[in-house]
Amino acid sequence: MRPCDRSIKNAISLAEMMLKIADEGDMVREDNGCGVLYGVLRDSAFKIRKLAEDEKIAHIKKGWWEIDTEEN
Repeated sequence: MRPCDRSIKNAISLAEMMLKIADEGDMVREDNGCGVLYGVLRDSAFKIRKLAEDEKIAHIKKGWWEIDTEEN
């Protein structure tokens, strides 16, 4: 896999981890400040994931992305 594609894949994984942390934090939060924190984390994760997925699609269209059998 090309280094630039690996970075895109890592960004998607990071966004998924951010969403998981936001969900877990929201379930155990005890005040509104934490709710704001997890809301910002979730919003940022959605934005990062969208940008990374768009860039992945652009790389696929250019023929740069190596299709991995483990990927969807």
